[in-house]
Amino acid sequence: MPRPIPDLAHEDALGGLIAGVDEAGRGPLAGPVCAAAVILDRANIPPGLNDSKVLSAAKRAALFDLINAQADVAIGWASVEEIDALNIREASLLAMRRAVAGLAICPDTALIDGNACPKGLPCPGVTLVKGDAKSLSIAAASIIAKVARDRVMAGLAKAHPGYGWEVNQGYPTASHLAALQDMGVTPHHRRSFRPVHNILLSHDAQHIDSKK
Repeated sequence: MPRPIPDLAHEDALGGLIAGVDEAGRGPLAGPVCAAAVILDRANIPPGLNDSKVLSAAKRAALFDLINAQADVAIGWASVEEIDALNIREASLLAMRRAVAGLAICPDTALIDGNACPKGLPCPGVTLVKGDAKSLSIAAASIIAKVARDRVMAGLAKAHPGYGWEVNQGYPTASHLAALQDMGVTPHHRRSFRPVHNILLSHDAQHIDSKK
């Protein structure tokens, strides 16, 4: 079955000024979660716009620049500390709320990828499961969030070499998990995530045993 191509049908059905909202970085063991909100200029939509997951890194980077130049774009973040304090779901919703609040123009509706709507939005919110594959506005937001977060993780990789964040973006790859075991937990790791939590417990147990 061919993958659907996102369009503006959901935006048209809602009417008014629509901001697509998506996040990147729920699954990684390290780094912040990023959300983006995008209000497209319908007369100036970048060609090739699609769900970030089906695009190459080079295509995402090119579209990132075009979307920023041709649309109203805002990015919201939730830190590792907020992720550990709130849980990743609530932190993702917080980042989405910050992204929508950061837009230059308040939209009539925020069209949000997924099945959860953030509380406290400055406008009504409507959820759309797998929205990045259905809505051009959400697809644009998925590209902005993905590229912005990948660039942050590449920067963190320079300060903390060996974990492979420049290629794994903090996701729990075999090499990342091995580096965690070998080099330990950094301040950018999410301590509430089980693999990181278990390593911290293991190191604490070893430290106690060494004192006996």
